[in-house]
Amino acid sequence: MIIGIPKEIMPGENRVAASPETVAKMIADGHTVLIEKGAGIGAFFIDDEYVNAGAKVVTDVKKLFSDANVILKVKEPQFNTNLNIHEVDLMHKGQVLITFIHPASPVNHEMVKNLTAKGVTALTLDGIPRISRAQNMDALSSMSTCAGYKGMLLGANAVSKFLPMIGSAVGMIRPSKVLVLGAGVAGLRAIATAKGLGAVVYAADIRKDAVEQAMSLGAKIVPLDIPQEIAVSPDGKHANALSEKWLKVERENLKEAVADADIVFCSALVFGEVAPILITEEMVKSMKPGSAIVDISIDQGGNCSLTPPGTTEVKHHVSMIGIKNIPGLLPTSSTWMFAQNIYNFLKYLVKDDKIVLDHSDEIVSSTLVCENGVLVHLGTKHAMGIA
Repeated sequence: MIIGIPKEIMPGENRVAASPETVAKMIADGHTVLIEKGAGIGAFFIDDEYVNAGAKVVTDVKKLFSDANVILKVKEPQFNTNLNIHEVDLMHKGQVLITFIHPASPVNHEMVKNLTAKGVTALTLDGIPRISRAQNMDALSSMSTCAGYKGMLLGANAVSKFLPMIGSAVGMIRPSKVLVLGAGVAGLRAIATAKGLGAVVYAADIRKDAVEQAMSLGAKIVPLDIPQEIAVSPDGKHANALSEKWLKVERENLKEAVADADIVFCSALVFGEVAPILITEEMVKSMKPGSAIVDISIDQGGNCSLTPPGTTEVKHHVSMIGIKNIPGLLPTSSTWMFAQNIYNFLKYLVKDDKIVLDHSDEIVSSTLVCENGVLVHLGTKHAMGIA
């Protein structure tokens, strides 16, 4: 097959869908790889490295889209302001697109409809199921690892204090206190990073298993007192969306810890739902001047009611960090991880030098968005109001 890797065109996006290492793997598998000139420069992978790995560097991205059987991207198709054309309009019937699409998100509905109408077969990486045989394809977890690490560094940079205990000639300075809300992949990485920086770390999660993992990293636990039959989905994989009654209980149990924290790291998410509001304006007001909130759940609305989407602001003397695409601030490492994930997914789908989609396979069924002019993604159909 001919695999095309275009340069990401979303402003500020420095990642790319393939590293020289994964290009070499695709070449070894018998594929031809076309990569747009300068596609990897934001992640510090230069064109010569791709050429040495066996790729062909293409200057005309229209030709790349035209010639490729498969397009690998990081972000969903965007409007290319340089060419004055949408990336969907560069694609053709029967072409396969693999990327993060977030198809159920209302802002992407029109794009998904256009992909479907084009006859593109689109698979979304945010649909990779959390099962053991899909772990090496799970780009969402990989990017969460990046967000947990870099997000905690953003918080450390924003606060007005040392994180570790500091001994000096004029006395001891106590370590900062960090509170991590949500002990999933990102939260656990944030805990480990804060501990490594010398902070005293507290964590809270409504899932018993997540609490145990946070404790294993040395975090002190803030009990939330949410019954497990209410907190966790029947399959045990995800946190449930709580009613307002139980959210009030959660906020009440968090009040004291939030007020005492120098950094609050927010990463509590509900699969396929808007992020729960765990920190109110009154709770922000209770925090010490000079402290910070890092809300990496902002793509799904945020855990704090005051988080500014996409930027950083100071509110009530607290730095509110709502920066989106935090993995893009760590482009070399995040690209390396993402490229491995997307290569593993591609290799899983390829049989006899072509992509074969087995609809009975959980990995395929949960990632397939549209095929042969038909929208098949259930979550998207539900979000669009399609029966």
